[in-house]
Amino acid sequence: MSLRIQMMTLGKVATNAYLLADEVTRNAVLIDPVDDAERIYRQATSGGYIIRMILATHAHFDHVLASKALKELTGAPFLIHKDCVEWLEKLPMQGHRFGLGEFPEAARPDRLLGSESEVIVQDSIRLKTLYTPGHAPGHLAFYSQEHKVVFSGDALFQGSIGRTDLPGGNHELLLASIFSQLMTLEDDVMVLSGHGAPTRIGDERRTNPFLQGYA
Repeated sequence: MSLRIQMMTLGKVATNAYLLADEVTRNAVLIDPVDDAERIYRQATSGGYIIRMILATHAHFDHVLASKALKELTGAPFLIHKDCVEWLEKLPMQGHRFGLGEFPEAARPDRLLGSESEVIVQDSIRLKTLYTPGHAPGHLAFYSQEHKVVFSGDALFQGSIGRTDLPGGNHELLLASIFSQLMTLEDDVMVLSGHGAPTRIGDERRTNPFLQGYA
């Protein structure tokens, strides 16, 4: 299977966007339209890839700022969990909450995902949704079993976990999500998160200080 993954760290709080491309068909999926739609679009087109689908792990501003502009550039459908709609609709006001001014409107979702796992398919790219709330309502991770990689959004980081002090956050729920959905994956599964460097499930199981004592 010929999958190429490109990470782009963009925006006001250094958020990771991921371009997943099928090297045969040249079609791609974008996980988290974080910011700077034109740069993401150029990154894809310069490699000869066409963004066919846009996914978001959750609706905090730094993960969806470019959603509307990128959807307009590509014509790709935008998918997000149904519990994220309220945060999406409030995107312009999220900027005021964080003292960053008013943000642009978010894209209108073309499809709302649920809490039960399902598989999203684009050519050879197969991503299983993992419902991981706690950091934010409707938070999802996306897991490629074939390529042993999980895109964890802001649920799990290298040596850390997502913050839970924002509206809708719940620390115990986040830990429950991590252990039921992410720590059940194999040790060698790569974790590509919303911020920071890659890690592996096994490394976090053994060394992440926020997970010790909860197994």
